[in-house]
Amino acid sequence: MTERATPIEQAALPTFETLLRTVEEMDTPEGFKAELIRGKIIVSPFSKLRHLRRMRALREQLEAHAPEGHIAEIAPFLFRFSAAERAYGPALFVADESAFEGEGRHADGAALSLVGEFTSVSTRDTDWSEKLDVYGRLVPVYLVVDMQGSEITCFWDPSPHGYRSRTKVSFDQPLHVPKPFDFTIDTTGF
Repeated sequence: MTERATPIEQAALPTFETLLRTVEEMDTPEGFKAELIRGKIIVSPFSKLRHLRRMRALREQLEAHAPEGHIAEIAPFLFRFSAAERAYGPALFVADESAFEGEGRHADGAALSLVGEFTSVSTRDTDWSEKLDVYGRLVPVYLVVDMQGSEITCFWDPSPHGYRSRTKVSFDQPLHVPKPFDFTIDTTGF
């Protein structure tokens, strides 16, 4: 008898909505968050304890200058970016408060007016590439607080090809955040 290769039916890859539902239903360990990155569910730890003081200082400054009806938070919430088939849980965000009136466990990324990510050794590459690309098409302002480089970078003016503008300063230098915020962040003590 001659043996022939027999094709094996490949299981269909899960859809973005299926993966998003899976992330919603996950019981992640305490202190961890789940995100959809490059079509995969990635579980990573929340920010390090030493980031809290900087996160709170930044949140308080942003809250005072947030667009009307927007809130600044460091609470872990998932935001979906359906066109990119991604869902992220930023370290800090400013978003339209109405995005949190629903029953689900994730909000629409279009509600965001600003996202802040605090880099760690494990998330640095994703914050500087993957998230920069996705946020750069929709979110008006993206702050990357580079904890390894002791710098903060502000990206703004999103377009279909990513952010058109950016400014980078070292910690302890002022950083202007453009509209819809239009104020200068005091990074003293970062």
